[in-house]
Amino acid sequence: METRKGKRNQKKGNKKGLKIVLIVLGILLLAGIIYFAYLYKQVDNAVSEMYQPLDSDQEKKEEIEQRFKDKDTINALLLGVDERSGDKGRSDTMIFLSLNPDTNKMLMLSIPRDTYVNIPGRGMDKINHAYAFGNSELSVQTVENFLDTTIHFYGKVNMEGLKDGVDALGGVTVQNNRQFTQSGKTFETGELHLNGTEALAYSRMRKQDPKGDLGRNDRQQQIIDAMIDKGMSFGSFTKVQNILDALGSNVETNLQMEEMRKLFMDYRGTRSETIREDVKGSGSRMNGIWYYVVSDAEKARLQQLVDEYEKQK
Repeated sequence: METRKGKRNQKKGNKKGLKIVLIVLGILLLAGIIYFAYLYKQVDNAVSEMYQPLDSDQEKKEEIEQRFKDKDTINALLLGVDERSGDKGRSDTMIFLSLNPDTNKMLMLSIPRDTYVNIPGRGMDKINHAYAFGNSELSVQTVENFLDTTIHFYGKVNMEGLKDGVDALGGVTVQNNRQFTQSGKTFETGELHLNGTEALAYSRMRKQDPKGDLGRNDRQQQIIDAMIDKGMSFGSFTKVQNILDALGSNVETNLQMEEMRKLFMDYRGTRSETIREDVKGSGSRMNGIWYYVVSDAEKARLQQLVDEYEKQK
């Protein structure tokens, strides 16, 4: 039969064990708080390094604040620029994104680099020349005019640095429907796991594709989609420092920390379904230069598509 003394010793032992558990949990919680504070500081530093505002940001400020408050559609422009030493390059990749949290859908529209458009202050020219003439600011204005909409945020990625971002994520997985060789690497059909160098080569191929620039745009969208999916996965949490190092040196954006937080919290559901659209047109030579010409009817179709998508509930 258990004595009273034995019972008291057992209770003391239980209390001591509980105390130890609470101390360990407290230490783990404190360590977690310190680590998250460190990560937040690192993210904040990286965002500050990437932050490059546009002159037009101020006039859009009230609209953006209201859209975030009402959780209305947010539009963004992704620019992929081939920058090399002594050459700021051209925006060979232009992807318009429209995030609608009411429908949890994202519209993704790739604009071919040779599209013949009106560049404000410059006249008719290839759309990728807008970046060469006036950096991201003029690229945003040109796409706004082309689609008759407002672009709230932009992100510019140095395509040479794309491999750094993919490598920081531990590679990406894509589904390839056409065998081809690019930069000495053969890409078989089916599911492919690509490192940074391979992803860059995969996203650049166009000459072996009957769709030309449109086919290349498809592969670039695949890489971007895969990077977003991988970046938002729990497994990438341990790679935060590598990802931030890659982003900080290769990305420019007018997004600030609080805006990124709102997009992540209120708009991440738009990744549930991606609606991909192509700009339909035809090739034409003018004064010996090849352009991708979009008819007025196609331009009107795109503008209507964007307008209707933004208003969907």
